[in-house]
Amino acid sequence: MAPHIRRTPVLEVSALAEPVTGARLTLKLENLQVTGSFKARGATNKLLSLPPEAISRGIVTASGGNHGLAVARAARMAGVPATVFVTENATEEKREKLRRWGARVEVLGAVWHEANAGALAQATATGAAYFHPFADPQVVAGQGSVALELLEAVPDLELVLVAIGGGGLISGMAVVLKALKPSVRIIGIEPTGSPTLKASLDAGHVVHLDRVTSRVATMSCAETDAAVFALIRDHVDDVVLVSDEQMQSAAHWLWFELGIAADLSGAAAIAALQSGVVVLPEGTRCGALVCGAGPEGIVR
Repeated sequence: MAPHIRRTPVLEVSALAEPVTGARLTLKLENLQVTGSFKARGATNKLLSLPPEAISRGIVTASGGNHGLAVARAARMAGVPATVFVTENATEEKREKLRRWGARVEVLGAVWHEANAGALAQATATGAAYFHPFADPQVVAGQGSVALELLEAVPDLELVLVAIGGGGLISGMAVVLKALKPSVRIIGIEPTGSPTLKASLDAGHVVHLDRVTSRVATMSCAETDAAVFALIRDHVDDVVLVSDEQMQSAAHWLWFELGIAADLSGAAAIAALQSGVVVLPEGTRCGALVCGAGPEGIVR
């Protein structure tokens, strides 16, 4: 993937007006990735794994926004059309960005699984290639490359905070981190209105949420994949919950303190520290992802 994605910078956080932790905090700025999130890694890896004939009729997917952007960009790389099904709560900013990347945007359903049903139906009807946002080994492996870069930049990492939607990012990163540095603790963060992995881990098996109330489309998923769940169960140390409002506050903090324009998923790790659901001992070497870009923190 190296020629096709950015090696995003890390930023050691210091000299703050309003610190959120006594830990030594380093941010991995995936909001500066191609298309504005880490999702470009997984979609690019998936694209590169396929022969040209597999995508000759285009690419289709369902997304809260960020994966769709990555797929639209992959389709542009390949010179084929892309159709992205998004949920009703996908922001207009994400929809417009999808259109500017050349994708046809279809709005369907209140939650990701409803939009995904439309994407699967279109893939079947047209022969287009379907790119799953998290339940695909090539996508998960692509997302895991974030951890390779983070460990190279911060080899003394003790803990990593990762936002969770469907679980593709944290599962890929966790496999890499635990293989290369087993002592690293990994904590996932989900919205209180979409506790998909938390509920599944508590139950000991994949569960389907009856209701998803979070307005964060990029983190709203009623059910994860069984293989992704197994990776998270075996490699992730804990999953905590934050509210949409706490992520909004954290996005404001990122803009005020660091001039970073993050979407709400990109602010999830800071929300976990700011709200106190994750409390770290003084001096802990902590890495956190700003996993997506957006204007949510800029204007109150």
